[in-house]
Amino acid sequence: MREYIKDQIKKSFETKQAIYENEELLNNIENVAKMCVALYRGDKKTILAGNGGSAADAQHIAAELVGRYGFDRPSIPSLALTTDTSNLTAIGNDYGYDQVFSRQLEGMGQEGDIFIGISTSGNSVNIIKAFESAKKKNITTVALTGCDGGEMAKLADISLIVPSNATPRIQESHILIGHILCDIIEKEIFADGVSS
Repeated sequence: MREYIKDQIKKSFETKQAIYENEELLNNIENVAKMCVALYRGDKKTILAGNGGSAADAQHIAAELVGRYGFDRPSIPSLALTTDTSNLTAIGNDYGYDQVFSRQLEGMGQEGDIFIGISTSGNSVNIIKAFESAKKKNITTVALTGCDGGEMAKLADISLIVPSNATPRIQESHILIGHILCDIIEKEIFADGVSS
């Protein structure tokens, strides 16, 4: 069992090493961070969504921005589309589960916002439909995926594709990338780090 535990940790290290050495992915992370900083300076918001563990990641990232990440500061607007059970169940019942995020984006998304869709495979139909809705409203789309990026990578304005086919390693890396984005956004928007 001890060797198995060590092997799992080693595989996590290896995935993060692959990210560390992937110049294209690093450039894309940097570009998403810059876009988020620019949108927050323009009084817009990030919107996130995913299914299962990716739903939890969407909520985690949004909470870091709305609450705090590294220091006390004013709240940063961010919304996870996975938290309102009345919306999710009403839309799922009336329109189908594949529209649970696209329908919310139609109502709450604004031109200039950024939508971050999270899916380890990149093939979640409800995220793909959300990307389609986002495009109609001139909302920038970011795919946070793994594997080969799937259909989401073909639709997104920017894709952050973790170089792994293993769902646990992809999810671990998604939250790492999410934390990096939150850290940069917070520090750039509130450079002095002073709470208010």
